[in-house]
Amino acid sequence: MPHTRALFQLIAAMNPCPCGYAGDSSGKCRCTPDQIRRYQEKLSGPLLDRIDLFVTVAALPAETLLKLDNAKAETSAQVSSRVSAALQVQYRRQSCRNSILTAQSLDAICQLTDQNRQLLATAATRFGLSARACHRVMKVARTIADLSGNEKVESENLMEALGFRDGLVNQPSAFS
Repeated sequence: MPHTRALFQLIAAMNPCPCGYAGDSSGKCRCTPDQIRRYQEKLSGPLLDRIDLFVTVAALPAETLLKLDNAKAETSAQVSSRVSAALQVQYRRQSCRNSILTAQSLDAICQLTDQNRQLLATAATRFGLSARACHRVMKVARTIADLSGNEKVESENLMEALGFRDGLVNQPSAFS
């Protein structure tokens, strides 16, 4: 029987600690560092390796939430249009979505410069990224480049993709 793959999109949420307030400016969290570590270790490394994006969403104070200027926000129709355009680019370039590219095809599709290869290698070493995680970073960077209209993956695209791996985007000095 031929080998088939199930294609699906997993979206998950997780609190930062058992009480849910670790890192919150309110100071409500009373969890010990050991409790937080044990809580976060419930997800295995191999499972986390298979997740493309990690996004930390901080709670907004009510007054900030109520003052948001929706006129400046991108509409769903605008986002949908950008995503459709990026998908068309992907299908023209490689006849499939970036998410299902093979490891072998990533080099040709991403066209990383030597400098960007070094950036990814440095990140992999410093942050313990597996080969699978590096490939996922490359796929995300390629998608970010497509959404930005870039023919090649630029260093900014790669940095943004790395930022989706455990918040590295806020640590640019880590790559200096």
